[in-house]
Amino acid sequence: MSEFDAIEALAQAGIPVQDVSEDERAVYASLSEEEVAVLSGLKARLTAANGDVEAHELSNGGNFW
Repeated sequence: MSEFDAIEALAQAGIPVQDVSEDERAVYASLSEEEVAVLSGLKARLTAANGDVEAHELSNGGNFW
């Protein structure tokens, strides 16, 4: 069984993780499969409700898509 790759799973779900800071990337990488599933599900629901939802950079450096 292969090790879970949270970064790859988030990218596959369309969550923009490629341009985040190293600190944010470390947090994303530490997410469990369940946490990634929650974020992926939220992304899918937002997209379904609003069409293509783009990421928006927050003033504190975070992302919201």
